[in-house]
Amino acid sequence: MLTIGSSRPYRQHFYEGVALTYSRVKFDFSGLNVLVLGGSRGIGKGIVEGFLSAGADTFYASRNPMAESIGARHIATDLHDESQIVKLFEAIDRHGPLDVLVNSAAINYAGRSQGISADQWDEVLAVNLRAAFLATREAVARMKRHKHGKIVHVSSIAGRHRSIASGIHYVASKAGLIGLVRQFAFDCAPYNIHVNATCPSQTRTEMLKETMNEEAIAKLEESIPLKKIASIEDQVGPVLFLCSDAADYITGACLDVNGGTF
Repeated sequence: MLTIGSSRPYRQHFYEGVALTYSRVKFDFSGLNVLVLGGSRGIGKGIVEGFLSAGADTFYASRNPMAESIGARHIATDLHDESQIVKLFEAIDRHGPLDVLVNSAAINYAGRSQGISADQWDEVLAVNLRAAFLATREAVARMKRHKHGKIVHVSSIAGRHRSIASGIHYVASKAGLIGLVRQFAFDCAPYNIHVNATCPSQTRTEMLKETMNEEAIAKLEESIPLKKIASIEDQVGPVLFLCSDAADYITGACLDVNGGTF
């Protein structure tokens, strides 16, 4: 079995004593402080669960906590508000150095381009791109101090191509996130801070159900080479990989996790 972990000093801490295992790969993030933005549902919640089961001290930020407690620490944060984002990172500081930031926060409104208002545009860009910049800025300032860090942003297949369901504001924000990742990766490389992205295709989350009906979902599955829509677990493993030592020579990358759809 290949065990993928971290180079930070080991500390005894396991979520129910079990590390998350994908087939023959076991992730071990014991001793790391991890912050997940948008971790209360969907892919973000899956990422939180993944880090917990792999032994990380895991925090997540969202306006509201998960419906059930799974062991991660919730920090209430409105990502529209810069001051709350700054306070979020100050709260993390009290628990030691930040090792990993994963940003999976996103909002979306379905609709064609002509039907989107300026207010909707501003709201989506504020959460999906502006907050990503602010959070990365705060994380990098801290990671520079110990010259180590992993940052992963969850972009989208929409940012690579286009969307069959999401609005132009969502597509633009996810494309912008890829540019943000590449520039931060370049700027942060001298400090051993790795900044990457995943680009998921449609995944069975609450957001998918809000934007597509079952008939549209079934039709979409037929168009995917692997003939299935991704599960949340399908999206979590690549994020954990990019945060592990196995990805120490990867930065500025955008990893497509889309079942072969291009």
